[in-house]
Amino acid sequence: MYVEMRHINKTFDGFQASRDVSFGVEKGSLTALLGPSGSGKTTILRMIAGLDRPDSGDILIDGARVNDLPGSKRGIGFVFQNYALFRYMTVADNIAFGLEAKKKSQRKSKAEIRARVEELLGLISMQDLGKRYPHQLSGGQRQRVAFARALAPDPQLLLLDEPFAAIDAKVRRELRTWLKEMIARVGVTSIFVTHDQEEAMEVADLVILTNQGRIEQIGSPEEICLHPQTDFVRDFIDARRFEALKTVSREI
Repeated sequence: MYVEMRHINKTFDGFQASRDVSFGVEKGSLTALLGPSGSGKTTILRMIAGLDRPDSGDILIDGARVNDLPGSKRGIGFVFQNYALFRYMTVADNIAFGLEAKKKSQRKSKAEIRARVEELLGLISMQDLGKRYPHQLSGGQRQRVAFARALAPDPQLLLLDEPFAAIDAKVRRELRTWLKEMIARVGVTSIFVTHDQEEAMEVADLVILTNQGRIEQIGSPEEICLHPQTDFVRDFIDARRFEALKTVSREI
């Protein structure tokens, strides 16, 4: 397993956000943390990122325990729900930010940074938009830039917090397909948070379903939908929607 959570517990002001959370994520996979609001999925993501620290248990990345390691040293890229782009920077400068912010001893040359930015602009199909500013882009384009910026330092793990929540509903399906293809092409291990079951079932290789700080079930989209293991999973998941998605995918 590339990412492991072992018996993780986390409490905020008397509220237990994580209760004995344990799971593993394979290298190169795309995993969805799925559940209703307040189920603990974002807390899990933030602990993996080093933004919050567990009260007990161990977090391992590539076999190494990282509980005491700052997030900046975990080799992680993070895509925020609201893009978090710098509005006064061009698209190219936003993508380059993480590379230019490194210590001088670790920083690439200006030529190397330019080449990396051009490579990423090509990856997100925005080769001609590098000089634009965020306000000149659509929501889908801004999310692609946020994705490219997170990939710029070549992270080994990509975390995405509700990556499609701020995007117009008509664009989401296209962007979900694009994201899955991009992650497969880059080969980076990725975990994303969502409350949208259709999103999780369409995109993820593995679904981790959370409820009240606990993990209710872990499995492929098909396993979760067609073989629910608890009453909560049975009530939360719409198996008919999953069957409809499979039909649409076959037709496409």
